[in-house]
Parts: sequence; C-alpha cells; structure tokens
Amino acid sequence: MRKGLFILFSMIFGLTAAGADPTATDYSYEQCQGSAMPYPTPDMALRAIPDSLTPIYVNHVGRHGARFLSSSKYTTALLRYLNKADSLNTITPAGRELMNLCNTVVSRTAGRWGALDSLGMAEQRGIASRLHALTPKLFRDTKINAISSYVPRCVASMDEFTHQLTRLDNKVEIYTSSGRQNSPLVRPWTDDRDYKEYMDSEGWHDVYDKFLDATIPATVAPRILGAKYPFSPGEAQDVALAMYKVVAGCGAMSVNADAARFFTREEYNALWSVGNIHHYLTHSASTLSQAPMNMTAALLNELIETMDKAAKGENEYSVMLRFGHAETMMPLLALMRLQGCYYMTNYFDTVGLHWQDFHVVPMASNIQMILLRSDSGRLYVRVDFNEVPTPLIPGKSTIYTPWESAKEYLTRCLPLYLLTSCENFHPATIL
Repeated sequence: MRKGLFILFSMIFGLTAAGADPTATDYSYEQCQGSAMPYPTPDMALRAIPDSLTPIYVNHVGRHGARFLSSSKYTTALLRYLNKADSLNTITPAGRELMNLCNTVVSRTAGRWGALDSLGMAEQRGIASRLHALTPKLFRDTKINAISSYVPRCVASMDEFTHQLTRLDNKVEIYTSSGRQNSPLVRPWTDDRDYKEYMDSEGWHDVYDKFLDATIPATVAPRILGAKYPFSPGEAQDVALAMYKVVAGCGAMSVNADAARFFTREEYNALWSVGNIHHYLTHSASTLSQAPMNMTAALLNELIETMDKAAKGENEYSVMLRFGHAETMMPLLALMRLQGCYYMTNYFDTVGLHWQDFHVVPMASNIQMILLRSDSGRLYVRVDFNEVPTPLIPGKSTIYTPWESAKEYLTRCLPLYLLTSCENFHPATIL
C-alpha cells in the first residue's frame, strides 16, 4: 500500500514539476477557429416565448456573416515562405499540403477578399427566418428600420437579412441605410479619441507581446518548412501565426481544411489564445482601459432609448436592425456586462479560460432585445445572445426582466459622461 501511495504521489508531483500549465486551454479544433468560427445553429426549443407574453418590439445588433479572409496578407506571406522552402528542398509533405491549401484559398477568393460568402448569406437568412418565426406579428403591416456599416460585407448582411424578411411576408415596410453616417453606432472606433489614444499606448502592446513570445509554439513552423530551413529571428512565430490565420479562416469560406493536419490540439489552442487575447485587449473591457467598451456607449444609449419609446408606444418601428462588425459586438457586450463577455483580471494568462472570442463573436454574432407585454399589461425584456435567452443582470438567473429594471441596469452601464445627462441619474447607483 505504501509503495502504491508513493507511486501515486510521485506521478502527481511529476506532473506539477513538469510545469503543467493551469491556464492552458483545451478547446476543440472547431472552437479554436475563434472569431472566424461559423455561426452556431441555436436550439429553437429554448427560445419559445410563453403564451402569457406578447412580443411588441425587437432591437437587433449583429455582426456580418461568414466571409472570405479579409486580405491576402497571410496567404501571400505563407506562400513566400513555402516557395523558399521548396526551392531550398527543405519543405515537408505537410508544407506541400499547406501550399495547396493556400492556392485553393486564393483561387476560391478570386479577388473577393473580405466579402460576404454564400455561408455568410445563409447565416443571415437563417437568423432572419428564426426571428420571424419567433415574432411573426412584428413583421406584418409594420415598419422596420435597418442600418449597416459602409463596409460591403455588412451591407450585404443587411440585404440578405431584410430580403429574407420580405420573402416570408411582404406586407412590411423596410427602410434601410448604409454609409459612414452610421459609423458612430456601428463603427465607433473610427473617431473615438479615447480609444485611439489607448490603441497608441504601450500598455496593451507590452502585455500582448509578452504573451505572444511566451505562447507561440516553436514546433509548428519547422514541421512545415523543414528542420533545416534557415529561420531568421521571429520568422518561426510569423509563420505559425500566418498558418493559424489561414487555416482557422477556411471554415468561414466553406473550404475544407483539417487543422489537425498542421497543428496538434495543444498548438492550435496556443495559437488561438494569441488571437483571443488580442481581441480581448483591443476591443473588450480590461484592467488596462475601459476605452474599448465605452466607445459603444452611444449604441447602448440608442438601444435604451428606442426600447423605451417602444414601451411608451412612441416608436414607429416594430423592429430595428443594426449590422456591424466583431469590433462592434465585443465592446457592446462588454459594456452590457453580459455573461461570458466581460472579464476583469490582472492575470492576463487566464483570459482564455474566462473570455473566448468564439463565444463572444463567431461569424454573424448577434444580440436581440425583445420587448414583451404580459396579459396584465406589464412590460418585460428578454435578451437573446446568439439566439440563446441569456440573463441580463449579472448575478441573476432570470431571463425575463421587467423593462424598468432592465432600463435602470442598462443606464447604469453607461459611462459617466452619458450618465450625468440621463434623467433620474443618481451617482450612488453606478456599477
């Protein structure tokens, strides 16, 4: 018995001594696509609205659907390295396979870098169809307002969404708008001074660079280019990151790419975590700065005001739709402190355990705020995050929140400069 216990404790100590990282993640290959992960199809059974509640208004904010890679940057860089390895005769069979994949991506994209693809179109049509099925009376003999960023994939997402609504019921008036006039709501980072100052600061860069240096596995690039490839300082890291960007982005383009052919699961998790912390530091709330999330204050304020007008019977629209980017959704969801979308820590190596971009902003990520009236006339709001009913107020499990309580909570989420201009503002109620 003693000998057995000794062996057991030796095994446990050996794992600890070997440096098992308690912050390492073990997400699936699908999840490690990160923000490029195609939209997860929700369970409609979970979205059923009780017969005692009648939908009277919906606010929708969504990211564009799945798209081609945003630029040729990573395929160009990879092909340059791969061709050099080929000419030096160091390239491996996996490297040749990756070369074929890069050429497939380039051919499939054919000058459509960043454009909405057929999968992204289907994602938006699906979300529109399910919203229509959930709240059919809001789409008949009513008015709908939709806006989008000026970026073509966002305009196309809006068009697919609204076109699907008219296919389901053409007895609806839909007013759409796209252009730079919508940037304060759906692309706020373009003009937000505090955010630009934060992005220019050294603080987040230092955190990110240290994390990158400590995290990117050194085993990936040599497996592709060959053990004898003459790597310059930093090149192996660049190759590994470019590989991740291309392979992880294939699913959104409906290109078949088996990540396990190029990365171990541990390596893929490590590379995902680098992109994940970059998203977290630059577009969510952190102990370094509140500027990234505060830049969506105008959007949250507009959601509150339009919802309140609908509650008072003063909103001419039954549904309002807004189409933006991952960079629109991440700060907004953090500002709302929505479950899984807001995480504060000084230990940045724990971010991947608590904040995951594949949860926050998969392709076509969206939030829908549904205003409902009970049989007794009381108003409630339900928040569906990626079409899953989600508690609005931290620490509470209810998914149906009285509108006045929801309004008070969301108002308190706004930064001070907006709070002080709100009616019935009391400093003691700040979160």
